[in-house]
Amino acid sequence: MKTALFVLCFLSATAAFGQATGSTGSATLSSTLQMASHPERASQHSLAQEENLMEHSNFYFAQGERPLWEVQGPSKVRPLPLGDIARMYRKDHELVKKADIVVHE
Repeated sequence: MKTALFVLCFLSATAAFGQATGSTGSATLSSTLQMASHPERASQHSLAQEENLMEHSNFYFAQGERPLWEVQGPSKVRPLPLGDIARMYRKDHELVKKADIVVHE
């Protein structure tokens, strides 16, 4: 166990040394980073010609529209409480026929 831990530490140290040496050597040979400039992006220019998006649509509306909640009125269907639903499931479970086969090991 100690040998495996020593080998793991040795390989990790070797990899870290290789990364540190490789990055230092290549940094001296590379030139400085030059970012490309885009002067047209920052300049001011006129906006595009405006266009009507609703020109070819069949969108109709009338004065005096009412929201659905005003027209629909109260719902006639009363939702069942969760406790009643659980009691129905329990009663159905009691009425289900049990298995007739008994397996003995």
